[in-house]
Amino acid sequence: MNISEGTVSVSRLVYLLKEVVEDNFVQVLVTGEIANFSAPSSGHYYFAVKDDQAQLRGVMFRSSNRLLKFTPENGMQVLCGGRVSLYPQRGELQLVVDRMEPLGVGSWQLAFEKLKTKLDAEGLFEVGRKRRLPSFPRTIGVVTSPTGAAIHDILNVLRRRGAGLHVLLSPVRVQGDGAADEIARAIADFNRHGQADVLIVGRGGGSPEDLWAFNEEVVARAVFASRIPVISAVGHEVDVTISDLVADLRAPTPSAAAELVVQGRQELERHVDHLVMRLSGQMQGRLSLLKERLDGLRRRLRSPVDDLRRQYRDLEQLRKRLFSAMEKTMQRAANRLGLAGSRLHALSPLATLDRGYAIVFSAKTSTIVRDARTLTPGDRVQIRFAKGSVEATVDEVDHGD
Repeated sequence: MNISEGTVSVSRLVYLLKEVVEDNFVQVLVTGEIANFSAPSSGHYYFAVKDDQAQLRGVMFRSSNRLLKFTPENGMQVLCGGRVSLYPQRGELQLVVDRMEPLGVGSWQLAFEKLKTKLDAEGLFEVGRKRRLPSFPRTIGVVTSPTGAAIHDILNVLRRRGAGLHVLLSPVRVQGDGAADEIARAIADFNRHGQADVLIVGRGGGSPEDLWAFNEEVVARAVFASRIPVISAVGHEVDVTISDLVADLRAPTPSAAAELVVQGRQELERHVDHLVMRLSGQMQGRLSLLKERLDGLRRRLRSPVDDLRRQYRDLEQLRKRLFSAMEKTMQRAANRLGLAGSRLHALSPLATLDRGYAIVFSAKTSTIVRDARTLTPGDRVQIRFAKGSVEATVDEVDHGD
């Protein structure tokens, strides 16, 4: 037999083992104690998970461990979820962890995440299906313990804020065995009888274990099936329960839930107060404007005589200015007329006659005789002087040649 027959290389064998391991251990949950924990600058976590008889190397990459709410420590008992892989270079198995929880709280959280994923896939958390609270509810249904602080806080707020509101309490256990079933039945009963306009479901806080009834599937489905809007008020501002996610509205405390119930009434009151303030402001502004106008009219009515006197003085000044202008205009016209008359008189023939000259007219043509040659002996002429005239007969004509 040839020794080389049926042999494989180390790398071939290791990769065959790697394939078998990774195909069959895709998702595992491992409990154990953390040992040899290290967190180098790369951000990855390296450690071992061990029990009394064995240990397994583990790694949690930075993309996964940044979601942890705690830092693993040596000696810590944990629940690790992830896949098994084989590191070929050293031929070592390792657990590639993608989630980790301390044991105890971790088991609760794992159940929470499992149910949350399931209900989310079914659409129970969809925002689009959540309903608005009625603006003016008249009856409030409360599902909580009759002896806890929650009911007293709710009643105090509603008594102080919501005058006239009717409160119906469905007493239930809010923790322990059977609590979830009681809560679910109470929600269903309110819906069956149509007794309330809005429901407050909750308690006054507590540890994660105390709140667990509100993480049960039966409660989540009862809240989802409710035709009446539901406010989840578990009373723990940090931890979110499944009922918080399904409810139409989440309140951090029962008191806050009661405040939300009367919010519509308070908003209406604030809106009315705002309108009253606006109307009052507008009325004050209008009254101020009318008062100013009235004061102006009063001032004008108090001094009509002063106004008349002022107007009379203005009129008298205008009259004086008018007469002065008229006198100056007439004087200038008279001066111009006298000057024109003097010039006209200087050019008048009568002025020439005043200096001893005479004008000869032809008696036949009544025209001025300017040339003696136009006359013949025997012609009759009229001679006009500065004062008066005479008629004469031409005896002799001297042509003046």
